[in-house]
Amino acid sequence: MTITASLVKELRERTGSGMMECKKALVECDGDIEAAAELMRKSGAAKADKKAGRVAADGAIKVGVSDDGKLAAILEINSETDFVAKDENFQSFADQVLASVMSEKPASVEALNSLTLSGGQTVEEARQALIAKVGENIQVRRFEIVESDQTIASYSHGARIGVLVEASAAADISRDIAMHVAAVNPQFVDEAAVPAEFIEKEKAIFIAQAESSGKPMEIIEKMIQGKMKKYLAEITLMGQTFVKNEDQTVEQLVSKAGGSVSRFIRYEVGEGIEKKVEDFAAEVASQLNS
Repeated sequence: MTITASLVKELRERTGSGMMECKKALVECDGDIEAAAELMRKSGAAKADKKAGRVAADGAIKVGVSDDGKLAAILEINSETDFVAKDENFQSFADQVLASVMSEKPASVEALNSLTLSGGQTVEEARQALIAKVGENIQVRRFEIVESDQTIASYSHGARIGVLVEASAAADISRDIAMHVAAVNPQFVDEAAVPAEFIEKEKAIFIAQAESSGKPMEIIEKMIQGKMKKYLAEITLMGQTFVKNEDQTVEQLVSKAGGSVSRFIRYEVGEGIEKKVEDFAAEVASQLNS
C-alpha cells in the first residue's frame, strides 16, 4: 500500500509523534492506521528521544517564596505549545520540580535533573514519562535561587512571566516593584549597575547621530548628555516611571518608603529561543521523498 502524506499527517495528529516515526509505523502495518497507532502507543517510551530535537519555546514560569520570605526560586519549564503548558500533568510536574529546587537547592539544571521527586522518579525520568504522555518535547530550561536577609517579593503574570525582587522595603511595595518589573522589563537596577562598555556603546551611537546634524560641538555635547540621561532612565528600574503612578519614578517610590532594591530576576517564557516556523506540507513531502 502507498503511504501518502495525508495518511502520515493523520497519524501524526493522532499520536503527536514525528513524521518519520509515523511513516515507519505505517509501513510496518501495511498502511493500517489503527494498527500503526496501536504500535506507536506500545512503543511510547521511545517517543521522548524522537521529540528531543523539536523546539520547545512555550511552557510556564513558576515562582516560589518560603513562608519567612528569605528563600525564593524561579523556574522555567518549556513545552512546544501553550495547550500542553496548561495541561494538569505538565503543571503538576512543574510544581514538583519547583519544590525540589527550593528544598534541595541544586547548583545546575544537570544536578536538578538527578533529584528524586515525591513519586520516586528522578526529574529526568519524570520528564521522559511526561513527554510520552503529552506527546511534546518538554525541557527543564533554567532556574535561579535567591536567599536573603531582606524581603523577597514575587509576582507572576499568568504563567508566562515571573519576577523575584530582593529589597529592603515593605512587602506591599516590594510586590508592586515586582509587578512593575514584569510589566516594563528594565535591564538593570540603577545606573551604577549598567556596565561601562554598555554605556560607551550607546554613547558612540548617539555621537554619530548628533555629528551628522551639523550642529556646533557644545550643542552636540548637551544633546548627547540629554539622550544618555533619558536612555539610562528607560533601561534602569530606578529611573523608570512607576507603572502604577506616572507622577513618580520607582526610585522616588522606594526612597519615600525608606527602602532599597538589591536585585531582581525576570523570566519570560521562551525568551531567547528561536521558534522555527514550519511548512508542514513541504516537510512531509521532503521526508517522504527521502
